[in-house]
Amino acid sequence: MTSSPENSFAPWDVVLVPFPYTERAHAKVRPAVIVSTRALASATGLHYVAMITNAAHRPWVGDVAISDLDGAGLPVASVVRPAKIATIDQQALIRKIGALPKADRTRVAASIRKFLAFRNEVP
Repeated sequence: MTSSPENSFAPWDVVLVPFPYTERAHAKVRPAVIVSTRALASATGLHYVAMITNAAHRPWVGDVAISDLDGAGLPVASVVRPAKIATIDQQALIRKIGALPKADRTRVAASIRKFLAFRNEVP
């Protein structure tokens, strides 16, 4: 399966997606950041996304504050929550709203690596 231009998203794009809940049987449209490569989308039609949530919520281990809300397309102080990663089909209703600031990418990648069974260098 190959990605079409209208569904082509890059790593670190901030998008609105139907993010699945772990504790409920449905999804809610919410912001997330793409944390997978274009190679995954090209080969499978899928993206890995990490949830973004309001910074006022109870903090979780691994949360990373977003330093540039305007660039990320977010209206309120927010954090990336690497403990909540989902696989989203690129045919899902995904809309880009911004990009994760470069200053935050290394911290998000490091936080995600803490939860994985293997460790790779940040590309």
